[in-house]
Amino acid sequence: MRRLLLLGACLGLAFAQPARAWWNGDWSQRARLTLDAGANGADLKSPLSQFPVLVRLHSGNFDFTKAKLDGSDLRFVSGDDKTPLKHSIEKWDPESGLALVWLLAPTLAPQAPSALWLYYGNAKAPSVDDAKGVLDPQHVAVFHFAENQGAARDATGYGNNASNSPPARSAASIVGAGARFDGREGIAVPPSPSLRFSASAGVTLSAWVKPDGEGRGTLIAVGDKDRRIALELDAGALAASVEGGGRAQRARGGTLSPGVWHHVALVAGKRLVLYLDGVEAAEAVVEIPDIAGPLQIGRGYAGEMDEAAISATARSADWIRAAAKGQGPDALLVSVGEPEAGSSGSSSYIGVLLGAVTVDGWVVIMILGLMMVISVWVMAAKTMYVNRNERENHVFLGVFHRDAALLDHPARFRDSSLSHVYRAGADQVKARINGQAEKARLSPKAVESIRAALDAARVREGQKLNRFMVLLTIAIAGGPFLGLLGTVIGVMITFAAIAATGDVNVTAIAPGIAAALVATVAGLVVAIPSLFGYNYIGTRIKNISADMQVFADEFLARVAERYEA
Repeated sequence: MRRLLLLGACLGLAFAQPARAWWNGDWSQRARLTLDAGANGADLKSPLSQFPVLVRLHSGNFDFTKAKLDGSDLRFVSGDDKTPLKHSIEKWDPESGLALVWLLAPTLAPQAPSALWLYYGNAKAPSVDDAKGVLDPQHVAVFHFAENQGAARDATGYGNNASNSPPARSAASIVGAGARFDGREGIAVPPSPSLRFSASAGVTLSAWVKPDGEGRGTLIAVGDKDRRIALELDAGALAASVEGGGRAQRARGGTLSPGVWHHVALVAGKRLVLYLDGVEAAEAVVEIPDIAGPLQIGRGYAGEMDEAAISATARSADWIRAAAKGQGPDALLVSVGEPEAGSSGSSSYIGVLLGAVTVDGWVVIMILGLMMVISVWVMAAKTMYVNRNERENHVFLGVFHRDAALLDHPARFRDSSLSHVYRAGADQVKARINGQAEKARLSPKAVESIRAALDAARVREGQKLNRFMVLLTIAIAGGPFLGLLGTVIGVMITFAAIAATGDVNVTAIAPGIAAALVATVAGLVVAIPSLFGYNYIGTRIKNISADMQVFADEFLARVAERYEA
């Protein structure tokens, strides 16, 4: 029994280790993404959550020939290779071998690099591009300036689109296409309910800029003439101004080199902070008023601009640093690993399900696997024993009916329950006749005593026949409940992951729910064969028990005929 339990545990461990984790067999290619928020990457000091990460793909780290022409088969999956993540393609140009994709990373932790997976290579995959989903709700306006023509469009779900287009567009900016301003009029965004900023929550203005010279101009400004906050270029230096309550407050610091891309940001909360290339350049203690009104970008500014973002919250220094490090040309935050080939696009649903099973699910499945091994052993052992018992009972009955010497049958029927019952009764008779078979007589009390011995032998044989059958009843009753427990825990974990990532699409939910149901299937796989085996073996045991009852009555009748006084 000990060896059997050890074998079952080994089988459970073998099944608990999938041969190869692969999110979905329909995708034939994948590559590992590493997000380095430590000292060698974004150099964060504290974790960030729900951060939009820019992934740069080029012919050096991505094989465009293996993906669809429009890139709609791209899928980003979390490090556990189970949870799909939201993404949006800003640029996809397979001819030049360049793509820019925005990805919503659940967390960025500075302690250790985190891994994600990029899947591609499925000609039948639909597009799941979610431009609005990769930005958190605090982003109230984001302009990629990726439009070929027309007014600049907001990438968030608030729809704060500009009423006009920038004076000119640049095909090759810091992140894809960008806007070029001529030092006169910029672009304007009309007031909207989402363009309201409270003094308690704060405001963040940020952009990538490449000034033509050391001039002056407004980079980003929100509010009207009485209540206004602006990020500005002041004679080649970065500056900020806050107007409200009848007074103007300013901060200035950091030099922008002409013809060079810089990441600039203004964070207004409990204090006013200017950031240049992710580093704090100036600060001032100011009182931020509640602001509502239109949004202006690039008025009086001469130069290029890209990724203008407005947030209705005061972003942390780590957030600004991650944007500067992650969106710049050095790409210190994201690295793309070597591609891996998968299952050539053929669907492997079993592999998908097993790959999505959580650790707790594997624990339940291992327990059920052990129960399955024990159940199979019980059914096999009991079936072989019952077969031998029935076969020897048949032979023994033939000997018993032919032999006139009632008490002298050979004891060669080791597995015959009838032989064991007979032996118990014969021993009782021999003890009472004391070797005088021809003259001995048995009283009615002696006959009743022999009956009691026969009944005791039948009970012991019944116990022997039913030994270990309780393990089948445990498998029948407990298997489905253990499977249900694994399913419930798996569903809970799936919804907890959805709550953590904010991803509620079917693609994110389906693998986790399907994998959770694997535990229920495993419970039924244990219970159903056990139920059939229990009923089959139990019926045969009942037949043997009935044969023992009939034989005991027949034996007692023959004893009474021959020896009863």
